[in-house]
Amino acid sequence: MSRPPLPPFTEETAAQKVRAAEDGWNTRDPEKVALAYSEDSKWRNRAEFLQGRAEIAAFLTRKWAGELEYRLCKELWAFTDNRIAVRFAYEWRDDSGHWFRSYGNENWEFAADGLMRLRIASINDLPISEAERCFRWPLGRRPDDHPSLSEMGL
Repeated sequence: MSRPPLPPFTEETAAQKVRAAEDGWNTRDPEKVALAYSEDSKWRNRAEFLQGRAEIAAFLTRKWAGELEYRLCKELWAFTDNRIAVRFAYEWRDDSGHWFRSYGNENWEFAADGLMRLRIASINDLPISEAERCFRWPLGRRPDDHPSLSEMGL
């Protein structure tokens, strides 16, 4: 299985890879999202360490069961031949109705087939009020005309 765009990345193909990842995560479909990672992919997500698609899918299932109304925006930060650095923000609410904006950075490394083999994520959560939300598009893909993180000053 191949997952274009493939390394080595250009600025254009790195940005395409970032948007494809954002679009996938905004589906909130753990099995679909897990297919973007190699069978033996390794993750560090906050203080949790995962390996392989099955662990990734289980983690995402658990994540989205608790992070309701999840909407994500990613932005390319830097890239090299087979690596991409991303900054992101996502908004969600818990089952008590409290809203949060989670900010973070990810470092990605890709195999030649375009599957991500390493993901290192650092994330911080900020409680926000409902009125402070910035991501109000219908659940699913972020609209193309929605401002980027930089444009929103995030």
